[in-house]
Amino acid sequence: MTRFGALLTALAACSLVSTPVAAQQAPDTLFDTRIARPAFASPGPRVLFDEAHHNFHTTTGRYLPFVRLATADGFRVTTNLSRFEPATLEHADLLVIANALGHEQMDHVEASNPAFTPEECDAVHDWVRSGGALLLIADHAPMGDAARSLGARFGVDMRAAYTTDPDRTADGRTTILGYSAGRGLEGSHAIVRGRDSTERVHRVVAFTGQSLSGPDSAVSILTLSANAVDVLAALGEDLSKVKPERRRDAAGRSQALAFRYGRGRVVVLAEAAMMTAQIAGRRHTPMGMNVPGNDDRQFAINVMRWLGGALD
Repeated sequence: MTRFGALLTALAACSLVSTPVAAQQAPDTLFDTRIARPAFASPGPRVLFDEAHHNFHTTTGRYLPFVRLATADGFRVTTNLSRFEPATLEHADLLVIANALGHEQMDHVEASNPAFTPEECDAVHDWVRSGGALLLIADHAPMGDAARSLGARFGVDMRAAYTTDPDRTADGRTTILGYSAGRGLEGSHAIVRGRDSTERVHRVVAFTGQSLSGPDSAVSILTLSANAVDVLAALGEDLSKVKPERRRDAAGRSQALAFRYGRGRVVVLAEAAMMTAQIAGRRHTPMGMNVPGNDDRQFAINVMRWLGGALD
């Protein structure tokens, strides 16, 4: 088994177990977030990072490497601790929401409740339509359930399941999926192309997420194969034991959508780890852009640059 395969084997064991192990995920503070050619000169776009909705990922927690990477590229990141209202959003250019929940405890029955009120969904929708940019990241259950109402305001359907795909598997694990040319990676989009050949994304790995579908205007950056299946499992449930009636066809659905909405831009991702660098479990297993053999780091940079208007 290759080193990459061994890492993914360990990671797969971490990703399908209960909340106590999931809670052992921590930011990889040693991950290199330097950028040789930042896209934005100071002052760059203003990023509002949501922490007001029981978010599993925060700026000082598991998404610290993401924040450092964005800051190195010229973005100005501040934390949101308030409800989404016009006044909350008016001083931001880009809103980032990563794994919001309906309850602070992921294994609580209310965790799958809507994380946002209808009024908050209205505020975000209207702000994007008027020119704001939204990065909405929602993983498998219960995160997909909690973000479903906000996604629906932009025509995005979240299955909130555990997505498996034997044709996209990264080294044999059907919930850890690899996308590359000819295997679901949309090479024509600016997010994949970057500014030049040195910034092109060749391989993206997703670490256990859900599936999405979007409006007709959406481009699927990461497309599942004809054999993809969504398993409607509870948090920590053994996927191999889930009965057929709780399995859904996920053929051709997506794990990354990008589209313009009114005067604004939207990217919706079905998996969160690929946008940061974490270490998981007692063995400190790499999880995310710090796993060897992927371009998730460049993918995260390009997603933010497209939302910030530096890529077209």
